[in-house]
Amino acid sequence: MATTVSADDIRAKFNEIESSMQSTAKEAAPVGIAAGVGGLVLLLLLSYFFGRRSGRRRNTVVEIRRI
Repeated sequence: MATTVSADDIRAKFNEIESSMQSTAKEAAPVGIAAGVGGLVLLLLLSYFFGRRSGRRRNTVVEIRRI
């Protein structure tokens, strides 16, 4: 009942798994790129709005009165 596993069997199984992983990676690549671009845009917008808010808070108002 015990069968021996040869190096060719291991190589064949490894190649099968590798090809499966490559096809999955090719299918998932556009989704990953879109998610990365979306995350980058969100990060830029958040940093812009928080920087703008911070700038308004620290803005000094100078009032000049003529006497």
